[in-house]
Amino acid sequence: MMRSAPDSEEILTSRLRLRRARVRDLDDLHAVFADPRAMRYWSTPPHVHLDQTRAFLDAMMAAPAEASDDFVVEHEGHVIGKAGCWRIPEVGFILHPDYWGRGLAHEALVAIIDRAFARFPIAALEADVDPRNAPCLGLLSKLGFEEVRRATRTTKVGEDWFDSVYLSLTRPRATAAG
Repeated sequence: MMRSAPDSEEILTSRLRLRRARVRDLDDLHAVFADPRAMRYWSTPPHVHLDQTRAFLDAMMAAPAEASDDFVVEHEGHVIGKAGCWRIPEVGFILHPDYWGRGLAHEALVAIIDRAFARFPIAALEADVDPRNAPCLGLLSKLGFEEVRRATRTTKVGEDWFDSVYLSLTRPRATAAG
């Protein structure tokens, strides 16, 4: 169950609190972004310096509300990652590996998807996934995302180029009607 008004600053699910990022989230987010396992398929290398995470956090907090709907993910009072739309309509998420395999990403994304379609007049949500990231592709498929195309050499991380699978989730009819 999700509790949130479309313009609320937080979303509560059965196990999670998704809320706007704050300066004090820096250390917890750095623990996520510095972990090579979490960053394996991310668009940047793992953060070595706290300043890298600070720049990411600053950008997240400064993103305009009409173009972005991004949240930190709290579980049992600790920030364990982030989920949302950095730029509408693209969905993204990352969790610390200690929290993988518990259904928390699914729970967060269900709430994010519902909110995005309630808040923004968009026809579909999109995702860009590294084709080697089978767990992410499986989760998005379970949520109804469908592959729309593939492209090679779309993202350069360090000295290596990586490919993309682009997915889309069409607005549900009930939401489209009102």
